[in-house]
Amino acid sequence: MAKDVHKPNNMRARILVVSAALAVAQACASLPQLGRLVQPVRFEADERGSEVRLLAPRSGDPLGAAGIRLWTRVTNPNGFGLRLSTLRATLLLENTRAATGDFPLGLPLEARQESVIPLDLTVSLSDVPALATLVRRTSSSQPLQYSVEGTFGVEVGRLGSPTFGPMTLFSGDLRAPSFGR
Repeated sequence: MAKDVHKPNNMRARILVVSAALAVAQACASLPQLGRLVQPVRFEADERGSEVRLLAPRSGDPLGAAGIRLWTRVTNPNGFGLRLSTLRATLLLENTRAATGDFPLGLPLEARQESVIPLDLTVSLSDVPALATLVRRTSSSQPLQYSVEGTFGVEVGRLGSPTFGPMTLFSGDLRAPSFGR
């Protein structure tokens, strides 16, 4: 008779284990749907535009370099806050790869909020001689098209940390360079 008393408890334990396994399986199956719940933040060139500064030659850059600051407006289209945690970017000048950057941002964005941030990149003119010609074009007031491609990650609390990309993030025109140090 003692076996009969424990039978209902044993059955409950099995039901609990099966229920837990089903819940875990369902949660794992919904992970790909996370990307559908969290819309990617949007990037666009800001009205502040972009800046090119010619940097003097130095030991690591015998031909000099171009310091490029790109202003971008970042918008959170979601109905909840998130944190833009990482941005891995590749700068293309006139469709020529010019520089890469890895930016650990930690930028908090509330629901439907936008923020303007600078991205600073350095292009060594000795690494990519063809870019020297492109930079000279900007000094003669000819527009220089750029685009930024990349991937980015966001942190969304209990929803996780999805990444988006690779994709074109934003594009625009560079301003004429200013001569700097």
